[in-house]
Amino acid sequence: MLAETATDHLNRFSQTLTQQMDNPAAKAMLYGVGLTSEDMQKPQIGIASTGYEGNTCNMHLNGLSVYVKQGIVANGLVGLIFNTIGVSDGMTNGNAGMQYSLPSRDLIADSIESVVAAQWYDGVVTVVGCDKNMPGAVMAMARLDRPGIMVYGGTIRSGHYKGQKLDIVSAFEALGKKYANTISDEDYEGVIRNAIPGAGACGGMYTANTMAASIEAMGLSLPFSSTYPATHEGKQTECKKIGAAMRVLLERNITPADIITQKSLENALTIVMALGGSTNAVLHYLAIARSAGLALSIDDIQAISDRVPFLADLKPSGNYYMEDMLAIGGVPAVMKYLYQNGMIHGECMTVTGKTVAENLADIPELSFETQRIVRPLTNPIKATGHIQILRGNLAPTGSVAKITGKEGLRFEGIAKVCEHESEVVAALSKGEILPGQVIVIRNSGPKGGPGMSEMLKPTSAIMGAGLGDKVALITDGRFSGGTHGFVVGHVTPEAFDGGPIALVKDGDRITIDAVGRELTLHISDEEMATRRGGWTQPAPPFTKGVLGKYIRNVKSASEGCVTDEA
Repeated sequence: MLAETATDHLNRFSQTLTQQMDNPAAKAMLYGVGLTSEDMQKPQIGIASTGYEGNTCNMHLNGLSVYVKQGIVANGLVGLIFNTIGVSDGMTNGNAGMQYSLPSRDLIADSIESVVAAQWYDGVVTVVGCDKNMPGAVMAMARLDRPGIMVYGGTIRSGHYKGQKLDIVSAFEALGKKYANTISDEDYEGVIRNAIPGAGACGGMYTANTMAASIEAMGLSLPFSSTYPATHEGKQTECKKIGAAMRVLLERNITPADIITQKSLENALTIVMALGGSTNAVLHYLAIARSAGLALSIDDIQAISDRVPFLADLKPSGNYYMEDMLAIGGVPAVMKYLYQNGMIHGECMTVTGKTVAENLADIPELSFETQRIVRPLTNPIKATGHIQILRGNLAPTGSVAKITGKEGLRFEGIAKVCEHESEVVAALSKGEILPGQVIVIRNSGPKGGPGMSEMLKPTSAIMGAGLGDKVALITDGRFSGGTHGFVVGHVTPEAFDGGPIALVKDGDRITIDAVGRELTLHISDEEMATRRGGWTQPAPPFTKGVLGKYIRNVKSASEGCVTDEA
């Protein structure tokens, strides 16, 4: 009787069928693409792929989409593949292309929403790889609120050169070594040629793996989705299982509103903190929450960081890669350990049709005797989370610091102001970046950049030059998940809007205090007012096209840089 009821509900839920009965042209076109009369009675599932050939993160996604479709068809549903865009963060870092990276998140969300809503698909599967693909896909799924599952394309395998494991950050750090004359031309070229061996997203706990792991913890991906490398056979198997999972969601009418909740957001951010994830997660979860109609602030994120220790010895600040997580039980094993210790909400619904606790029931426990990647709660890398929200007269509405503890908890130095990240790289090549400096990169915010560029190139070059523990960097831009060192980003208000970061001068003294969570410019209120009186807003860098539209619509970093709110 239960199966009959589920089937009846699945048929009643078919929005596609209802719409097509009112539109004979739609039926005619679907016959034209090869559907049969029997297919016309089945729910239609949109399969959104961000696959394209020009980027290792995304090069294999169209192929994975075919496996997803096979699983959907095998479970009595219709699967229809469509594509949306992707922008490679790795390839655009340090150049003007990075201006389009963060805006691409909202373009992805808008395009998936547009296709699924316009075509009246009954559900959606998103097959995604690079950093902005995942939050963009989840934002769309939250807006649509139809049964949906995210499939992560998987992490890349590590590269190898002369016995050293490599990844994308190795390439940028090699540039810093080149400036410091500590690497030969032959070895520099060897690193570049061998750092990226094939398909998959950047291999450390960078933004792609941060978002994949935390979205799995939130319940919108199948267990182990974030753990299988792109080239692992488990990734194809996962894709073929999507059809059965989607049928369960349709039969039970489980939608993102049932899965994305305050508690599941906490689960996601708990995993971000425990694994040492990217600061970009702050931007993306603020945006995801807003898409789902839920309240989440930077202070809520700080509260989670206060209670969740940093446990995982993963790149960029650690020693291991995401591919290494598979051998120790992956993200589910970490979740189970945290759940057993009261740090994960087990009652949250997931795309398996089961709760988190039910999914974790048969997962083997982490062994602290045989693995060294994840530490026990009794011996964390840092007793609280690495993501810290700083305020102060330099960031009145907030900023985001990545403090793993390895770089210390306080830095005070003299400002060296740069209007663009390229100035840092140029200064570094000339030996003008000196110990004790706080490098200030401004006019890089969501409006001023525009697009809030990542600072992976300058920060990696600084690390490669051996200055990572001798200088700090603050910006109204943001950081790659591959960034490490004493860095503070997302400074708000941004320089373009007249935030205090616009008023900093060379030689000013700046204190970054991760204990007191303060970012302080040591000038008087009177001097601050005088400088503000002499400041004028620059002309928008773009007035037309994608970036012009972005400047006019984007909210601040402390509000998730969303573009769909008045």
